[in-house]
Amino acid sequence: MDREALWNQLEEAVVHCNRCNLARSRTNTVLGEGNRQARLMFIGEGPGRNEDLMGRPFVGAAGKLLDKMLEAIDVRREDVYIANIIKCRPPNNRVPKEDEAKICLPYLRRQVYLIKPKIIVCLGATALHYVIDKDARITAVRGNWVERKGYYMMATYHPAALLRDPAKKYEAWEDFKNIRDKLIDIKSAKE
Repeated sequence: MDREALWNQLEEAVVHCNRCNLARSRTNTVLGEGNRQARLMFIGEGPGRNEDLMGRPFVGAAGKLLDKMLEAIDVRREDVYIANIIKCRPPNNRVPKEDEAKICLPYLRRQVYLIKPKIIVCLGATALHYVIDKDARITAVRGNWVERKGYYMMATYHPAALLRDPAKKYEAWEDFKNIRDKLIDIKSAKE
């Protein structure tokens, strides 16, 4: 089966998924969006209200901040891929329950498999716990690279956390400069 057919199959599975209670209250599923051959992939927690309404990730205030952060390191949003741990909005934007995340993780793994990014950035503690280390604390490990199965992975603060606590913006800026440098290294190694 070609890649396009595999993407179509994944999209259909997510749109019609009703494996957990989140399916009952969603307006739209939010698979992800961006360059399906991106070197850089961002993974957040899950859709919020705006994302649920539009069926797109990171379109609210946190998404606007993420766009500005990408621009600051000379990366266009359309050149990256953005996804979430879960594909449906939890009630009141609560943190996803473990069983909800575990149900959605195969969809995310399929996305990573199809995209084959070189760099995966986990935005926030929930993404960190399900992608890099379930016992790690974001404040302790953010900004540090982990190499696993051919992927360079890093966690940084979720843009929503930066909106709540602007004092963390300096650390996030350092992380994004680190992401930029890793992208440059990967591009140089390829040439």
